[in-house]
Amino acid sequence: MFDTDGDGFEEAEGVLGRTYRALTLGIVSVVLMIAFEATAVGTAMPIAARELDGLGLYAFAFSGYFTTSLLAMVVSGQWCDRSGPLPPLAAGIGGFAAGLVISGTAGSMWPFVLGRAVQGLGGGLVIVALYVVVGRAYPERLRPSVMAAFAASWVVPSIVGPLVSGTVTEQLGWRWVFLAIPVLVALPLAVMLPALRRTAQAPDPGREDREEETARPRSDGRRIWYAVALATGAALLQYAGQDLDLLSAIPAAAGLALLVPSALRLLPPGTFRAVRGLPTVVLMRGIAAGTFIAAESFIPLMLVTQRGLSATMAGLSLAGAGLTWALGSYVQARPRLAPVRERLAQAGMVLSAAAIGGASLALVQSVPVWVVAVAWCAGGLGMGLVISTLSVLMLEQSAPEEAGANSAALQVSDALSNVLLVAAAGTVFAALGGGTVSTTTDVTHGVTDHATTTAHPAAFAAVFLPAAALALAGAVIAARLRPKRA
Repeated sequence: MFDTDGDGFEEAEGVLGRTYRALTLGIVSVVLMIAFEATAVGTAMPIAARELDGLGLYAFAFSGYFTTSLLAMVVSGQWCDRSGPLPPLAAGIGGFAAGLVISGTAGSMWPFVLGRAVQGLGGGLVIVALYVVVGRAYPERLRPSVMAAFAASWVVPSIVGPLVSGTVTEQLGWRWVFLAIPVLVALPLAVMLPALRRTAQAPDPGREDREEETARPRSDGRRIWYAVALATGAALLQYAGQDLDLLSAIPAAAGLALLVPSALRLLPPGTFRAVRGLPTVVLMRGIAAGTFIAAESFIPLMLVTQRGLSATMAGLSLAGAGLTWALGSYVQARPRLAPVRERLAQAGMVLSAAAIGGASLALVQSVPVWVVAVAWCAGGLGMGLVISTLSVLMLEQSAPEEAGANSAALQVSDALSNVLLVAAAGTVFAALGGGTVSTTTDVTHGVTDHATTTAHPAAFAAVFLPAAALALAGAVIAARLRPKRA
């Protein structure tokens, strides 16, 4: 257990030990930046769109980020495999910050949307590069702990992000929400950059003797074009889902024609057939993330329209999931659980399915509303078990020269399933009369007082129940996460 240089228990050194401390703190700072952006910007977005007279472009502020991030994920995977993770990581952080500044200083909605698209480019580059850093710089025994640290980085933002963002928006204005996030991480990143530069480029520990480690794969231009087609197809499907008429079938058909063949080529062969090993790992990431996010997107609306909660209280009902997500990620990091990782993923998917189904019980007026908060805490625990486990298994089953491409495939599966399942849920929700806007008018003076959104409980049930069923199917598929033993 002792190292030959007399430095002590080298093999027992953790992620915050002398060797890895600066790198760990550096990459966690990056994850914190992304987490605060995700939780805070969503709160400020409606106010920003209203002040910029751009409510009609509100959806594009989200789809613009998604579309460019899909493309950037594939680019980052190839860039990492060719040049190491540091160049795309640095470019991604810069692009992410630049996008925030562009949106924060926008004078109209189109520049605001442009800023969100630039953010998407940066975010897509960063998230893949971070996974490659973990695969190259940390030994296999420490990777579960790093994934747990990533999950823990979302705890504080998920709880205080909406509250801080709301306060800043009300007191200082929405622009400061966008402009403050890059400043918050500038100093720690500057201090930790030397460790990022030194360690992120290191070869994967334990695989130094492999000749492939020094290989420099050439970029595959076809994958870039497939990524462009995938992002374009997803955007077309989102656009088609906004209008339920015959003409929307045209962009929907075009979107499918672009998306399906591109996804088949960008994801590992056999992904959609749940072939044992890496293909199932990638497929499971999409099922886990897509079902949970699709349901989570509609829970606040359900609590506001069906149970009369304020927007703030509805958002806080989901905050506990951040804590339990971190707990689940911590649990999966225990070394003694390494041999049963597929069991952890199965348990996590069962918890997620139960949480989605449990949240739908709030549609029954006699059920106490706190059931949603309890259910979502259970769902967060399940997601912590699943997402971190899948990340560890992906790195475990990837050769060093393939870590970038496989990390990109994992993230593409995540992002693609999010948009497809959320778009499908939104289409079904609208088709069942899920949301209608009505106004209350002062008859005497002819003044419109306020607008309200109403929704039929069946529309919410049509979102939650299929998502729960798909999550349960994921629990069955998770039995195929390990490659077939020879």
